[in-house]
Amino acid sequence: MQKSLLPGFTLAISVGLACVLVQKVVPELSALLVAIIAGILLANLTKIPAVLTPGIAYVSKRVLRIGIVLLGFSIVLDDILALGWGVVSVVVAVVFGGLFGTILMGKWMGVTRSQSILIGAGFSICGAAAVAGVESSIKRKDSEVATAIGLVVLYGTAMIAVVPLLLGFTNFDDHLSGLIVGSSIHEVAQVVAVGGIMGGGVLTVAVIVKLARVLMLAPVIALLGYMERGGEQTGKRAPLVPLFVVGFIAASIFATLVDIPQGASTVISFLQSVCLASAMFALGAGIRFSSFKQVGIKPVLLGAASTILVATIATVGMIIAY
Repeated sequence: MQKSLLPGFTLAISVGLACVLVQKVVPELSALLVAIIAGILLANLTKIPAVLTPGIAYVSKRVLRIGIVLLGFSIVLDDILALGWGVVSVVVAVVFGGLFGTILMGKWMGVTRSQSILIGAGFSICGAAAVAGVESSIKRKDSEVATAIGLVVLYGTAMIAVVPLLLGFTNFDDHLSGLIVGSSIHEVAQVVAVGGIMGGGVLTVAVIVKLARVLMLAPVIALLGYMERGGEQTGKRAPLVPLFVVGFIAASIFATLVDIPQGASTVISFLQSVCLASAMFALGAGIRFSSFKQVGIKPVLLGAASTILVATIATVGMIIAY
């Protein structure tokens, strides 16, 4: 690693590690959410020294991709298939319906295509990690990435309070509630937070459904890469399927076929959490409130519309599938 990367790299990894340890002590706090907020506070309350910038940027891309690959080890395909093809079909509908529905609404509202794609991916797949994964496959501005991640934090955090309240007015059992929670909320950490509030029966189902949505990240990135190239691939452009996506799929297949020892699984889970939390801090450090003034209200409204769209597809679909 180049020496110029060390200061920012060390800071981001240290903050990520600290956030994971905080979650160990206070499980109700999401390490990823705390890390994003820490990055946002750093970016908006102080001027980040130039010496830190290269290392933070490195973590926001390279370390994030390592975290996504490690996330694949938590996805056992047998658990997802056990949900039944009806539920799996709803998950596919949520991801692609949410993504392309958001793109269409964005076009109607006058939001740029790239901004609409980033918001749609984040809201329909797995939050900030999806935004960061997809941004490498399309032409976009850094400000659009920051906006999409900021909106994921805004609306996903709001859902932690709203979803348990709304489901509390229904007579849905824990299994159906878990299906709806896992298929409608943006971030894995936010799903865990809501599942924890509603109880263990909801939590287990919700996490499995959410991981099924995470698995859709690979085909979505491949599809968007193909669309970006107009169906053609040239030697000057990045691979159609990024290497980290291949690693993510390989890790999931490995976890499905091999019984990973508990000790190794714990280590992998810890490293994954540190990598993703560090990357979320780095991404948060790129979010400046001043940029939202330049963006305007349209992406914020699109985020609200996308949240409602994804939640509607998820709720109606899961009720029918159940």
